[in-house]
Amino acid sequence: MPPAPNRRAMAVVLLVPLVVTLALWAFAWPAARIAPRDLPVGVAGPAPAAEQWEQRLDRREGAFEVHRFADEAAARTAVEDRVVYGAVVAGPRGPHLLTASAASPAVSQLLREAVTASAPEGAAVRVTDVVAAPSGDPRGGVLGASMLPLALAGMAAGAAVTLTGLRGARAAAALIGSAASAGLAVTGVAHSWLGALAGDWWAEAGAVALTVLAIGSAVAGLAALLGPRGIGVGALLMVLLGNSFSGVTSAPELLPEPVGTIGQWLPPGAGGSLLRSVAFFDGGAAGGAVLTLSLWSTLGLAAVLAVRRAPGATGPDDSRPVAPAREPALTG
Repeated sequence: MPPAPNRRAMAVVLLVPLVVTLALWAFAWPAARIAPRDLPVGVAGPAPAAEQWEQRLDRREGAFEVHRFADEAAARTAVEDRVVYGAVVAGPRGPHLLTASAASPAVSQLLREAVTASAPEGAAVRVTDVVAAPSGDPRGGVLGASMLPLALAGMAAGAAVTLTGLRGARAAAALIGSAASAGLAVTGVAHSWLGALAGDWWAEAGAVALTVLAIGSAVAGLAALLGPRGIGVGALLMVLLGNSFSGVTSAPELLPEPVGTIGQWLPPGAGGSLLRSVAFFDGGAAGGAVLTLSLWSTLGLAAVLAVRRAPGATGPDDSRPVAPAREPALTG
């Protein structure tokens, strides 16, 4: 066997286990280390009782970031605005726990267990789900499973624009059009058919479209700057790291540090947070996610528009067959 095929075969043998190991680390390691880390929760009620609950939560060092509220109404508003995941309201009849299963069913269950374990002996814990998950998706499974298809849709759009040779304004228009179509299609399935989303239909479609546009623009922009290898870099960032670090199935604050933070800087994590905000919380706490997705979209589209032709690529006009040169006619 010639040396070159030998080297290629050896590269395949070494590359496959490397990719599998990286994928296993990205997906399995965060899932195996789920635990609260500076999870925002609230405490409300009369000063002596509220201070006792604040001390009980602070005993779990590093687990909770406690916010103090004057009364139950203020705590409820904070839950509805996604300032905190839940709140303990201290009262004479025992603690009253406010949760939001729409924000994260996993966090809602965790808070129930933590407050029940910390309550005084014999005290009954009342629980109110302030923002409940929709009946069509009570465990958040649909929303959690939606990020991988959105990442793949964005990857497909960016790769298709690159491989079909679209450049400049045509490439940007194709990315925007495919993202808008994906937003309509996904919202039609998740909201209208499955009943897994409960917010404004068009706001949800816009959130999905912006997520797909951010991913597709990033992939196409990387390919415009780096050539075909940019598609591989985009797959690593958006699918392997972005999807596994998104925290959509649990919460960013339950992932190991700094995985949860990194995930919110990438489009899949920001897209999941934005979709949850517009679907269940009337857009509460959506500003950071919108900014992140807009930056990825803007930078990706700018690269696509600035680089008319990817390095090493041939444009449509270059691929046409060239007529053979004619020899001058022989003269007598």
